[in-house]
Amino acid sequence: MSPHAHHGPPSAPSANAVTPPATAKAPEVSSWKLLATLAIGGAAAGLLVVAVYKATLPTIERYAAAKEAGAVREVLKAPARWDTLYLQKGALTKSPTAGDDRKGLPKAYVGFDASGKRLGAAVTAQEPGFQEEVLLMIGFEPSSGALIGFKVLDEKETPGLGDKIERDTSFGAQFPGRIAPLKGVRTRNTTDPSQVQTITGATISSRAVIRIINHAVERWQPLLLAYEKGGAQ
Repeated sequence: MSPHAHHGPPSAPSANAVTPPATAKAPEVSSWKLLATLAIGGAAAGLLVVAVYKATLPTIERYAAAKEAGAVREVLKAPARWDTLYLQKGALTKSPTAGDDRKGLPKAYVGFDASGKRLGAAVTAQEPGFQEEVLLMIGFEPSSGALIGFKVLDEKETPGLGDKIERDTSFGAQFPGRIAPLKGVRTRNTTDPSQVQTITGATISSRAVIRIINHAVERWQPLLLAYEKGGAQ
């Protein structure tokens, strides 16, 4: 055994030793305070969203109106002016009665050349395509049902395929002069004024365009003819 081994009791801790402080217990937060904080935060976020929406709404509405006006000019081949007609209580009128928001009423635009001759009417129509809704501006001559043209305002069809309804100029070029109701065919007979050739690889989307146009003419043609005959003011 080593002569330096110590067999006595363990020595007491030095008076200068520092005792580690006890861990502080986190104060408990009551559930109602948590709920109040969440409610205040949610309300503040909601107010911020509303404020941003109200601030940007006029800009959004101006952009939408400009886009729609540009589409009217395009599908009616640059009219000198046009009248905006509102569909109210089953008839078209220039001046809807009070109580209905004009922005929410369906509209038709009747275009005229510089001499005052009517060029045709433009209307919007929206129905499902292959992926989602397809929104069109359609120009046609109400008395004959002859198409003047159409423009895709919104679509989310398959890129490279279905979106050819907007990008394929040869598809759109077929419509001026065609007579509704239109028929989609794989190979168009040039002597049939109702036939439109569908797009290879985008048959469903191109047929959707034809269907939307047919339904729009079917809906708006009698309304426009009645307006012309004095059925509405």
